[in-house]
Amino acid sequence: MKKKLFTLLAFGLFAVAINAQETVKQEAKNVGNAIEKGAKATGKGVKDGAEWVGDKTQKGAKATKKGVKKGTKWVGKTATKGAKDVKNTAVKGADAVSDGYKDVKADIKK
Repeated sequence: MKKKLFTLLAFGLFAVAINAQETVKQEAKNVGNAIEKGAKATGKGVKDGAEWVGDKTQKGAKATKKGVKKGTKWVGKTATKGAKDVKNTAVKGADAVSDGYKDVKADIKK
């Protein structure tokens, strides 16, 4: 009886061990599949991200070029206007100094 019981127990343990081994194999396969899918998704995300960054960089470069060009034109126009204003002010200032000199000279003669 003991021999039959041990045989039955041994067979039961063997069946459990085989079942556990199959379960571990299946779980390992599931993990491998999940890793593979994750790697593919990551690769796609990196590719999409790189394309997006490239597009934004290209648009940014165009916008910067356009902004610099407009800024240069504005600075040129403003500098020209400023130079004209300085010239006019200098002429007016010189005239005022000349008039003041003439007035002082006239007052000294009196």
